[in-house]
This record gives sequence, structure tokens and C-alpha cells, in this order.
Amino acid sequence: MAAIRGAVCCNNTAADISDKAVELVRGILTANGLSATDVDAVFFSATNDLDACYPAAAVRERLNMSNVAFMCLQEMNVVGSLRRCLRVCVFTQKISQNSCVHRYLGAAKSLRSDLAE
Repeated sequence: MAAIRGAVCCNNTAADISDKAVELVRGILTANGLSATDVDAVFFSATNDLDACYPAAAVRERLNMSNVAFMCLQEMNVVGSLRRCLRVCVFTQKISQNSCVHRYLGAAKSLRSDLAE
């Protein structure tokens, strides 16, 4: 099973969290040549300053992923860490871990500059 990671920063509004979550997951699917039916599970974590909505709800609806297992978690609150950050891990059996293309967007590129485009 492959675990494809990514992150993006967003404002604490339902619209922005939803839009950025969809953009992030869509980008991961596209970069890895996956469709919604290729995904087994999606885990989101968010910093404690993002609480306007569940990112999974928008992804499930907009990307037609009603049969995918979703989990939303709160990220550890570490002093000095990147704020307003939404992280994702997409699990699939369709590709190998060595061929994964991860997506770190905007300010979240600083989390993994070695993986960001």
C-alpha cells in the first residue's frame, strides 16, 4: 500500500478549507494517475486553528469518493509550527510507495521542500 502525502495552508472558513482540501486531493490523484475508485482511505489532519468544517465532507462530495474511508484528526500543537495547515495522507494499492508523487502547496512547501514542486 502506498501513502501519498501533501499539505496546504488555508483560512479558517468552511469555503477555504473545503476548496483547498479538494484542490490538494485532486492534485494528488492527477499527479499519480489515480481515480477516486483507486483510493482506499484518506486521512486529514489540521492545526488547531482550522475548525470551520471537516475537509473530508467536501472531498467526499466533490470528488465522488463516497466509498472511501475518511478520517479527520487534529495535528499536534507544537510551538513554532506552521499555522492554518491542512495535511493529508491518501492511501492506495494501485501504485508503489517508491513511485508516489506528493503535493505540498503554497506555504506548506516549507514542510517538505524536498518533495514540493
